Amino acid sequence: MTSNLLTLPPLRLTPDASGLIAEIEAYLASLPAPARRAVPYVCPLGSTVQPWNAGHPVPRLGVLDRIARRPARPVPVTAADHLRLASRYIAAHGWVQGALWDTAGRVCLLGAQAAVLAHGYGTPATVTTARVQVMEILHATGRPVTSPDDYNDRPTTRQADIHQLLDRASARALSLGL
Repeated sequence: MTSNLLTLPPLRLTPDASGLIAEIEAYLASLPAPARRAVPYVCPLGSTVQPWNAGHPVPRLGVLDRIARRPARPVPVTAADHLRLASRYIAAHGWVQGALWDTAGRVCLLGAQAAVLAHGYGTPATVTTARVQVMEILHATGRPVTSPDDYNDRPTTRQADIHQLLDRASARALSLGL
């Protein structure tokens, strides 16, 4: 009596099991491709890439702004938020010394603060309060300079130093409720 069942060829195992591996690979290749879900790109540092102003609303023109043909009202931010946004702006667009900005879009410390303000986050008073906090940190850490821009343009200053300065100034402003 013969069987109508499908018979598989005998499995040939070698000491390194290459026959088994080849069969598994052949089986996996015969399966349909899984449905792919769109997932955000994760950068090598382990966090998702986000725009520099993530977490803050985009300034929008209101009806009265359109009628009066004026720019949108600025989004209110604290001095601490302004300093964090300036750091994120530098991280996103690059950092430069000796100029407010360059043709590649890189900015210095003052250029980053001006860009954050120009994009509609905060007011000139917020920027002034934030710069005072930066000066306080510079003097408290033994770096007496006449302005944050002098520190930015020193040959020994690096981009990481600017981010650390903005982070410390932001933490100070937050602790003072600014």
